[in-house]
Formats: sequence, C-alpha cells, structure tokens
Amino acid sequence: MAEQNILHIKDLDISLRTGDRILSGVDLAIGPGKILGVIGESGAGKSMIGSAIADTLPVGLSISHGSIEFDGLNLTDMTAKTRRDLLGRDIGFIPQEPMTALNPTLTIGHQVCHHLARIGIRSARTREQRAIDLFSEVGLGRPRELLKSYAHQLSGGMLQRVLIAMAFASNPRLVIADEPTTALDVTIQLKVVELIAKMREAHNTSVLFITHDLQLAADVCDDVAVLYAGRIVETGDARRIINAPRHPYSSCLNLATPNLTGPKTHLMIMPKAMPSPLERTAMAGCEFAPRCPVADDRCSSSRPLLEEISAAHWSACHWPERTETIATPPLKADDEGLGLGSNLVLRARALGKSYRQHDWLGRVHQVEALRGLNFEVREREFVGIVGESGSGKSTLTKLVVGLEDITTGVLDVVGMDRVTTPRDNFFDQVQLVFQDPQSALNPRRRIGSLVTQSLECRDSGLSPSARKQLAKDLLVKVMLPPDVIERFPDQLSGGQKQRVNIARALCSNSRLLIADEIVSGLDVSVQSQILELLRELRKEASFSLLLISHDLAVVRQVCDRTLVMCRGEIVEQGPVEEVFNNPQHAYTKELIAAAKGNSRWHPHTLNQEAENEAFGK
Repeated sequence: MAEQNILHIKDLDISLRTGDRILSGVDLAIGPGKILGVIGESGAGKSMIGSAIADTLPVGLSISHGSIEFDGLNLTDMTAKTRRDLLGRDIGFIPQEPMTALNPTLTIGHQVCHHLARIGIRSARTREQRAIDLFSEVGLGRPRELLKSYAHQLSGGMLQRVLIAMAFASNPRLVIADEPTTALDVTIQLKVVELIAKMREAHNTSVLFITHDLQLAADVCDDVAVLYAGRIVETGDARRIINAPRHPYSSCLNLATPNLTGPKTHLMIMPKAMPSPLERTAMAGCEFAPRCPVADDRCSSSRPLLEEISAAHWSACHWPERTETIATPPLKADDEGLGLGSNLVLRARALGKSYRQHDWLGRVHQVEALRGLNFEVREREFVGIVGESGSGKSTLTKLVVGLEDITTGVLDVVGMDRVTTPRDNFFDQVQLVFQDPQSALNPRRRIGSLVTQSLECRDSGLSPSARKQLAKDLLVKVMLPPDVIERFPDQLSGGQKQRVNIARALCSNSRLLIADEIVSGLDVSVQSQILELLRELRKEASFSLLLISHDLAVVRQVCDRTLVMCRGEIVEQGPVEEVFNNPQHAYTKELIAAAKGNSRWHPHTLNQEAENEAFGK
C-alpha cells in the first residue's frame, strides 16, 4: 500500500514540448530500507526518473501526468523551495560522475562542510567533526588529511566514497544513486555497492539504484524494474528477473552480457535501435517488437499491459512464456579463427618504466610504473590485460605504441627493437583503437576520410577513388553500410563510431591492434555488437590483439590468454580459462571474486590500510 512506501511513483509521464513522451505510465514503489534497481540502456529514461524526483529535469521536459509521493507527500504539488528543502535533508543523491560532481577549486572538506551547513549544522567545529566521522564511516583513511585534499588528488573510488558520505550525511529517508559505479574498476565497483548496502542498513534508508548493469543490480538490489523506451516492461524480485526473465528485452540484455563462468556462447545482438520519442508516438504496439526475436503481428499492433504473471513478478508482454525459448548458440572451435601463428608480434623481457618525480622539498625520486615485465604475443593471438587503475596497463600500451620511452629491458614489436628502431618503421605495424569513439573522430571530417586517414600520412600509391573503395570495403568488414562514408561522426551512434574506429585501425593492415577499454561505458547491447565483431574479424584477419580492460568477462569472451597486472608487475598470466577457473595469485583471486560478486556475501578480510591502497591512497 502507498502509505507503507517511502517513494511511490504513480502513472508518471514526462513529455517534450512537442508532446512526445520520454516516460510513459511509470509506476514504482520503494519500501522502507529497500533497494530498487532501475535497469535499461541509454535513452530508456532511467535518469529522468531521478531528475523528476529531484526537480532537475532538463529544459524542455516536464511532468505531464501522474504523481510522485515521498513519505506520503506529493512532490509534484510542492513549491520549488519546499522541495529544495527536502533534497539533501530527506532525499540524498549520489551522482554518476565523481570527477565532475565535486568542485576542483575547493577542498573536499570545504565542500562537505558546506553541504552539512545546508542541512542545518550551524557550528563550524561540529561540521568538521561530522565530516571526519562520515569519512571514517565510509572507510576513508586519514580523514583529517582528506579535509584539506582536492578532488584531483583522490582516486575515482575515493571520490565516490566522499559523495556517498555526503548523500547519507543527514540520515535521509531516500537516496538516489544514478549509475554510481560507471567506469570504476571491478574491485572498487564492488566495494562501492557494498558500501551503499552497508549505509542503507546503518541508516535504514531506501535507495533508488539506477544502472545499466544487470548483474550489478542482482547483487545489490532487492527488486528491479526494467525500463525500455520510457516504459517499465518487467518488474519484481531482482534475482528472479536476472535468472529467469519473463520479458524478451530482459532476456536479451542477459544474453548480450558476457559471463565469467559457465559455457561460452555467442552474445545476443539486438537489431536496429531503441525507438526515439517521436517514433514511439506513432507506434501502436510494443516498442520492443521491432527488435524482439519472438514477436508476432499482435505485438506490433497491440501494446501489452504490465500484468502480474506470478507472485510479485510483473511483465508487459503478450507472450511471456516465449522468453524461455530465446537463446544464443555456443561458441565452437571454428569460432576461434585461423589459429595461432608461430611468429611473435610482441615480446617483452625484463621491461621497465620509471618516472622522475619531485617532492615538496624539491628532491627527485624515481617512481617505477612498470618493472620486470616478461610476456609474448603470437600471430593472430588475442591477449587481454586486466588490473585495477594504476596497475600499469595504460603505461604498457604507451610503450608498445611508442608514446613513452623504455627505461629498462627489451621490447620487440613485430621483430623490431622498440629502442633502436626509428619510430616511423612501426607506423603500419601497430594501431591503437581508442577508448572514447566520440573524441577519437574529427567531427569535421566525413567517415570515409577518417577511415583512410592513415594513408594520407604517407605515399600509399592509391588514387582518391581507390581510397574511397577501400573505405567502403573496410566499413562492410566492420558491418556498417558502405553509404556511411558520406556521413559525419555526429550522425552515428556510439557503437557505430567504435566500428569506424576499428575500421580505421584495420586500414594499414597492421599486425598488432591495441584496444584500450573500447567497450567501457557502452550499453550492453552495443558492447555485444563490438565483441562479436572482433570475433568475426579474427576468422579471416591476420592481426593480433592486445585488449586492455577492467572487465574480466569481456576478456574471457574474446581473448586466448590474459595477463594480470598489479602495481606495475605481471602477477599471473596464462590461458584465459585456466587463469579465471584456477587462479594462483591472491590478487587474481580477489579480482575474480569481485567480478563474480562473491564478496557481497563473504565480507572482505582486507584491513583498512589495504582497502585504502585499493582506493588510491
């Protein structure tokens, strides 16, 4: 019943000025001390729910129907000042980007104490002591020193803990967590959600947990609501929906997510894209029907209602029983490509990298970023490098592509010594696929020109028409229509931009591609497209791949071997299945436990010092 819920959203519509709806008929309820997860892809409307509660909807959007009741009070009927008074005091908020949520020009202590003053703590001494107590509660070491620190001096995990401390500072009845673990390392991600769960229990606070990560929602939430194209398509117990979904969209999201255990299968690729608000207005049936593998004519002509299909489990589908038939085929031996070659494309022996660093007295220190690395990459081999931020993954990448000089050891790239061979000799042999497709593509150049851009830097001998045909061939190879060559980057989706990035890297027939977190931050459905594309390319291509990722399941899905890095060293390496199924090093075991979510059910035994090290101290 409504009076038993801390938050009750009833039949909520959020519309554009044109009348097209971003959210349609959303009903949600959170009981005292419960965590409700809202799951969906980008554009589904997840963050709009939090913005509607906080009265921070973007310009041009408004609540056109329905109500939002908080603790029995209708927020939609409140004045702006009354609602502002609730925010921060009775409703806390954990934002998505910790680096941008805090002011870089003010100390952490100044910002936290300002927040405490806003919620009614008048004494400066009391505010400072309360901030220290909060830092200790969320597991931050040396809290007095932290008060004087600036945001850039802290790791992403530490900043997220500061924001969690601020959100729970006033013992709020409700906390809205909007993608609080996006782009965090797997171990830090788990610690953050464990901390939210711990603070929820300590403060008896309800939490609205917004995420695109199904497995994460299953680990931390009591119930989940799956959102698609502005409508809730399934809701109920979190583990029941993750393990036995009764809506095709929930099932497809599950099958599009690589797993760390069990048999490896192809990932689900959902065709087309989520319909825009304008397209939804013209649709008479289910918005998911054009992408659904089990839809029929009824689905396109009649929109299903959200109905209870079992105890506390609701689904908006005409054929929920068909969900059980949705599956992806297992990976076979011939899916692994042409097989490994005998030649080495990358060999490191006792590889090390040091930097000179000055302390506050002007004294010079040598900081070892990498030390004693020994590994090899063979022809057509896909090797994954995993480890937390600061482990040395990106520094190793810079050494391989020649952006940094080697301090000690030997690094042979396609048979050439990286130290003694001129950098230009490696130009065609090694290509980097950038992490952020948005910033990697010049917005003023057409796609065809971007794909063959590397040919402009040297005399390729190809005429403009030949380069254009090559661009078309490469785009087809990465499963994009050839007419894309005339478009600009801003006319493509995030997944399409990343495909263009890969096509550009393939243009030089390079023997080694380095992919640095190329699916980080992408929706599950887009991520599955990129990972399946890599599998298809390796069937006919002769390149090797060095894949840097913090997601162990992604590495397992596409790689033959893995290197586990910790504090500048390779602590374990070997075949992916062998390392992940039978890890030998304690750090590898911790990474895998965090990825599986085991630590949520078996509390950490790390001491405070070790935990602070994991958070960047």
